[in-house]
Amino acid sequence: MSPALEGRDEFNVTRAAFAATIGNMLEFYDFITYSFFAIEIGHTFFPAQSEYGSLMLSLATFGAGFVTRPIGGVVLGIFSDRVGRRPAMLLSFALMGAAILTIALTPSYAAIGVAAPIVVIAARMVQGFALGGEVGPTTAYLIEIASPRRRGVVVAWQPASQEIAATTGALVGVILSSVMSPEMLQTYGWRLAFLIGAVCLPFGLWMRRTLPETISHGERAAGSAESSSHVALARRHVRVIVLALMILASGTISTYVTQYMTTYAKTTLHVSSSLAFTVSLVSNGLQIIGAVFGGWLADRFGRKPIMFWPQLVVLVLTYPAFLWIVQAPGAWSLLFGFGILSFIGSLPFTAFYAAFTEALPQNIRGGVFATIYAVAIATFGGTAQLVVTWLLHVTGDPLAPSWYLLLAATVGLIAMGLMPETAPVKVGER
Repeated sequence: MSPALEGRDEFNVTRAAFAATIGNMLEFYDFITYSFFAIEIGHTFFPAQSEYGSLMLSLATFGAGFVTRPIGGVVLGIFSDRVGRRPAMLLSFALMGAAILTIALTPSYAAIGVAAPIVVIAARMVQGFALGGEVGPTTAYLIEIASPRRRGVVVAWQPASQEIAATTGALVGVILSSVMSPEMLQTYGWRLAFLIGAVCLPFGLWMRRTLPETISHGERAAGSAESSSHVALARRHVRVIVLALMILASGTISTYVTQYMTTYAKTTLHVSSSLAFTVSLVSNGLQIIGAVFGGWLADRFGRKPIMFWPQLVVLVLTYPAFLWIVQAPGAWSLLFGFGILSFIGSLPFTAFYAAFTEALPQNIRGGVFATIYAVAIATFGGTAQLVVTWLLHVTGDPLAPSWYLLLAATVGLIAMGLMPETAPVKVGER
């Protein structure tokens, strides 16, 4: 635990972990909601001559938020190392909230013309900047508030919070698609989904303002004095950083392709909207369990085995699961096939978050993690759904998403096999 927290008997790790990751919840709720309603958003802001053209313009705007992520990762990540985790998390959350409200309240193209897509794209870019600096400082904060024997479980709040948000987004989607007609969803249903997420804004800002800082004044002063050596310090860890980039690329592609499955199920497999949303709800719920369980396993058996073996299982199961889903699309194949992949695939990444954060010294931890995460998200997350949509369009093969997932899983497996073990407590001592 960070020296800045020593002596705080009243300090509650669970409460602090929840407050730190509420920004991740809002991030993924927003991104999952955008993915779920990509068709409706495309019709609202990007009318085109074809359904495919409208959807691609909508997904391109979804990707626009990734362009500014690396900038946010560098600026807010380094800010968290020099000034503190709490002010960086407060700033990113405030910017994120302003962006989601802007998107939800912007009039349609039919109402204000070309100004509508311009405003939405600008909001996505502001949001991307904020999100780029969100994960690094919060993951560093979670490592710094946890005792060595419980770091895996505490860091599990990071991926678990993302899946909690995704599950909530899927649940909102199921409810809205069940009670609203397609016309109502098109007109204002998707906006209502965004505004539901914005409800947490004042609560999240209040909770983050009450967080104790994990970097003492002395550590901040030292970090400022060494500011010019931030890049030089990172170069000492270049091997781990490159491996982390490969793993994050793999995980990002898997995450965003999986979240695209709602649109995929509706437009390619032609199942009902309610079943498509239910599949997302179940698979995201299983990923919450997998993230926490993966953290517990990483504390008990070390980081590396919990990264490698589940990833290998995912690599083996991906194509058979997709083949089953495509040949027999229905509730059983979709729920069981995606559910198994989601659960097993969520196990390695809690261990990875802990391993990568532990491998970095505190004075560059927030900045390096945020930057590498943002670069991976911007490069592979922002393009994942566009690539899958394009592959489906040009090949006409409903198995196309599995090809991309197999490539990503292979790259991730190789990098996980090369990552060093960083668990602070030896397995035999547990």
